[in-house]
Amino acid sequence: MNKLSGFKAYDIRGKVPDELNEELAYKIGYYYAKYLNAGKIIVGYDIRESSKLLSSSLADGINDFGAEVIDIGLCGTEMIYFGTSFLDTDGGIMITASHNPPEYNGMKFVKKNSVPVGYNSGLNEIEKMIVKENPIIVNDVKGKVTDIDLMNDFITNLKNFYDASKIKPLKVVVNAGNGCAGLALDELEKLLPIEMIKIFNNPDSAFPNGVPNPLLPDNRAHTIEAVKKHNADLGVAWDGDYDRCFFFDEHGNFIEGYYIVGLLAKSILKNNPGENIVHDPRLIWNTLEIVKSHGGTPVQSVSGHAFIKEKMREVDAIYGGEMSAHHYFRNNAYSDSGMIPFLLVLQLISGENKTLSELVGGMIEKYPCPGEINSSISNPKEKLEQIAQKYTGGKKDRVDGLSVEYENWRFNLRISNTEPIIRLNVETRGDVELMKQKTKELLREIRDEKVEA
Repeated sequence: MNKLSGFKAYDIRGKVPDELNEELAYKIGYYYAKYLNAGKIIVGYDIRESSKLLSSSLADGINDFGAEVIDIGLCGTEMIYFGTSFLDTDGGIMITASHNPPEYNGMKFVKKNSVPVGYNSGLNEIEKMIVKENPIIVNDVKGKVTDIDLMNDFITNLKNFYDASKIKPLKVVVNAGNGCAGLALDELEKLLPIEMIKIFNNPDSAFPNGVPNPLLPDNRAHTIEAVKKHNADLGVAWDGDYDRCFFFDEHGNFIEGYYIVGLLAKSILKNNPGENIVHDPRLIWNTLEIVKSHGGTPVQSVSGHAFIKEKMREVDAIYGGEMSAHHYFRNNAYSDSGMIPFLLVLQLISGENKTLSELVGGMIEKYPCPGEINSSISNPKEKLEQIAQKYTGGKKDRVDGLSVEYENWRFNLRISNTEPIIRLNVETRGDVELMKQKTKELLREIRDEKVEA
């Protein structure tokens, strides 16, 4: 079978119009509705220039199958997750390329109850139907499009996760990155006692201030500068479809998502002892210690939202977190959210009467890490096996890529699902110099060159 290049492990993602266009969007809409035998599908889209046209073609395909489209318009991905369950639809599709450059677009899929649909759980079937050119038979009774403004219901649902009366009048820099987060922040501002210092709040398809991807160090400068300039209590930045948020402490220091997982797990377990907490395998020591010491049970899962959500449902976990800044909540249809962590951290800082740097400082000192480091190489699979053969004596784990654990340090190597990139994570037990040394050493092995850590 011929493959469609835009069909990835977790979603559809590609350049417009070469890999994703209106004709393909129509077919995806028709065959997805057919795959689900859907009566009703919720659709939303991000700010990208191509999003609205793709959404219209997608809706045409769904309607021609005979299913209704609930169109919620410009939104964040978590609004599709929320809306699919809240409106009891048969499925949901978010048109977004998240943090990719402006010329890209894509689609994320869920079925009933916001259960994710990835390549191995349905997208492969959609791809087969498209490639084989299965006949499209327009239903005698076409579906309709119903426009719904879901923002008020979405914002109201967030109240289940925080208490505004327990949040102090903090000064907070919020950076929407010209993505969709600004729309939700404008509504939350009316309910929160904080002072929001907004930067790049207005949605803009041209991304004039850079693609909203705070994982890239170059994209953090504006938030850091604003925190320092306004003497803010913290800074928060979102990616384009705001299913992830990233934190900066009162000094402007970027806080790795790994430590936010620990912070949220600790907070949630205080009020919910004995619960399961799902985590990814890239960085684990801090999470394991916190979860166990607070009476929870840590459960490891393969990285990626589809796998995390599946594992959370399997073990009925109350919370799941990835070091990539995806945070999942059982009471949010086991889905990830970029707004809930923001609200929980505001309440934590207020309730603990500590700064963000004080809340995470002990974790960073105890388990230092350099953050995930990507290397573009031509032979990632061969390289991973070379590393596996070289690093002997440690405890090996192949749950997700390669993890090797020694007494005082460990590392994880994973291959990207979509590009020839290998991703490295390193952590140590309180030894910053060892972390730097091992990171430098591994990068030299990965890149076949001398690399300064």
